[in-house]
Amino acid sequence: MDDHLTGWLATLDEDRLARLLANRPDAIAAPWPRRLDALAQRLTDNFAVMEVMRGLPLPPLELLQACLVIGGRPTEDELARFLGVSTSEVIPWLDRLYDHALAWPGRDGRITLAGAVARWWTAPCGLGEPLGAYLDSWKLGTEALRRMCRAIGVATPGGRRQLVARITGLLSDAERLGPLLDEAPDGTMEMLDDFAWDGPVRSVHGDRFVTPGTPEKWALDRGLVFHTQWDLAEMPREVALALRGPDYHGPFTPYPPDLATTPADPATVEFEMCLAAPHVLDRATALLENVDKTPLPLLKSGGVGVREIKRVAKETGSSEEETRLLLEVAAVARLIALDDEAGGLAATDRFDAWRLEETPARLRILLAAWWRMERSSLRRNEGRYPTLLGDDPAGETVARIRWAVFAALAEIPEGRGFATLQELVQRVHWRAPLLDKELAADCAPAVLEEARLLGLAACDALTDLGRALAALASVAGDESHDSVPEVEHDPALAKCSTHALASAQRTALFGADLTAVVTGPPSVELASLLDRAADRETQGSASVWRFSPGSVRRALDAGDGAESLLGELAEVGTIPQPLAYLIRDVARRHGEVTVSSVGCIIQGSDPALLAEIAAHRKLARLGLRLLAPTVLAGTAPAAPTLAALREAGYAPVPVDDTGEITVRREPAGGRLIVLPGGRVAELDPPATLLEPPPDPREHARRLLVSAGRSGPGGQTWAVIGRMASRLPAAQQSLLGFVVDRDVRAHITLADGVTATISHGELRSGVLDAWCEEAGDYLEFPLNEIASVTSTH
Repeated sequence: MDDHLTGWLATLDEDRLARLLANRPDAIAAPWPRRLDALAQRLTDNFAVMEVMRGLPLPPLELLQACLVIGGRPTEDELARFLGVSTSEVIPWLDRLYDHALAWPGRDGRITLAGAVARWWTAPCGLGEPLGAYLDSWKLGTEALRRMCRAIGVATPGGRRQLVARITGLLSDAERLGPLLDEAPDGTMEMLDDFAWDGPVRSVHGDRFVTPGTPEKWALDRGLVFHTQWDLAEMPREVALALRGPDYHGPFTPYPPDLATTPADPATVEFEMCLAAPHVLDRATALLENVDKTPLPLLKSGGVGVREIKRVAKETGSSEEETRLLLEVAAVARLIALDDEAGGLAATDRFDAWRLEETPARLRILLAAWWRMERSSLRRNEGRYPTLLGDDPAGETVARIRWAVFAALAEIPEGRGFATLQELVQRVHWRAPLLDKELAADCAPAVLEEARLLGLAACDALTDLGRALAALASVAGDESHDSVPEVEHDPALAKCSTHALASAQRTALFGADLTAVVTGPPSVELASLLDRAADRETQGSASVWRFSPGSVRRALDAGDGAESLLGELAEVGTIPQPLAYLIRDVARRHGEVTVSSVGCIIQGSDPALLAEIAAHRKLARLGLRLLAPTVLAGTAPAAPTLAALREAGYAPVPVDDTGEITVRREPAGGRLIVLPGGRVAELDPPATLLEPPPDPREHARRLLVSAGRSGPGGQTWAVIGRMASRLPAAQQSLLGFVVDRDVRAHITLADGVTATISHGELRSGVLDAWCEEAGDYLEFPLNEIASVTSTH
């Protein structure tokens, strides 16, 4: 089959081959193939073919099923006849299959399918295995076939092949089958019709297949059905087609179902996007800061309980829906993760780096995480939300449904929105028919609600932000990816995210009644400042904060000073005199009583010994001070204090603490950034953008140029043996496997340079192979290769 595909690929021009490669980026991923035969092998990879089929709409998949039913290698005309349409209606969708290398035409005009296609459908068009698969079975001997021939009234002389041909000829011919069915006992036609239209495999009562006179026994004796298991029976493909009659045609739906639309004011859609985007970033920041302070405990069965969700929602002023969605998105983005020491979900170092990013970049990280998230946060099951961060058996399918919903919405013209959810789900099924239709209908409302909260949809239409994200389904990644730079750094998404956040308000109106009003969505920085020093009372198109002695004291407790806080507030608005008086008055009383934090407590019964330890010069770094004659307080935690005391010659023992010791996350090294409240974070280096994706046209041009080029073929070993003279025989053999079997190996050249190579070709005394370190094909002179070792 690969040879047939290679021959067809060789007939394509540059434009057609480039179009095929653009549809199949998996085929030109590094190390990219250099010959058409290697390309054909990649294009027919079973897993790759099934992945491509998942992304196709209904019509080309119906064509594939029709080809499987017809069998062999049908022509375009035969395919059109089976479907009951003109050949001109079939050709555009056949070209879609050709452009994905799921099928290709031969020189004789007949269509060949990729091998993996047949593995997807066990019953194409609801039809079973060909009759020959049952008649050729070892379970049916020649005498059994003769009995079947006698039962249907055909000749019995001849060998097995002749008997099978006669049975097949009669049972697959509707006209010849009619007289036979006229002799059937009562109830037989109803039973056969059930198999023909709702089969091919059906549950049965096994005893009816061994009881003379029953419809099942009569049909079994004549090869109309086959009893494969005691409680299962199957009908062959030819019999079912004959029973369906000459007027039956395979399903073919070249046009998508109607999707009624309603007006959606573009200005309103944009306003909702610009309102939701800053809000979701503000709520995500508040939720993550809350988790940073108080880790989320997990249920014994896994996931986060409803009580914790409601607690976090209340403490942050978020809705339960926002809390569920954003916590799951943050987990996929690796902003929170399970911390055994903290006893639950805690903020990660990645969160510290995330909060220092530009606001559009922060938003894109959240959107990219939602785009690849393999669960639906707001999907209800029997009226209840699923367990937060619990296992979802649908998994990857949920993400694919999300992409299909967005693809259907992206087809709706701007200024219009879908009219009914039912029609939208039908359009989604037409676009992605291999997805579970019931699950899609179940998930679609949740997808739309989540998209609305994230600023991706409004007024039953996609926003500009949603349209930019809809175009990135092919590079969405999955939950196993920590990040997806192709999405997070996509130029169109970056432009839309900047626009969505541009209208965020950066100033507030401070009132003499100790309120701050923001008329519009507040920026993350403004909301963070006001949340630090005031209590949020309302939020929406306008948000209101109220200052109080308690809220100001909270800001001072976090490390702010009165003048520094007033200075920050003055940068975002005019401070009225009552607010300035409040802040300075609270600051005046702040610190009248102090509370110190200690790393550990040292106790002893001998006051002289503790005084000696406190005065010990080698222990000065522990920050020891006497609280009482028999009690020392130290700034260092218990473990280093124990080690230092033992190093100094003492013999301390650890005891249970009566108070809780808080252990802060420590940066692993690198550049340190001071965060609000005096915490320190390590800023990871900025993510390196990936290399641009392979250019399909460039690869098409290169493949066509090399199509006529041939390597040494069977001379591999002779060439290596003659030219790679520095290598012993065993290493020459390994180098031969690099050429003939694409084995991966380490090589060292005479000048000491090393490389990891694979996919080699011999050409003019050099080994042209893929070099992993260079990320490209390089030439290595055979006479300069000093050693070859296996990578395993």
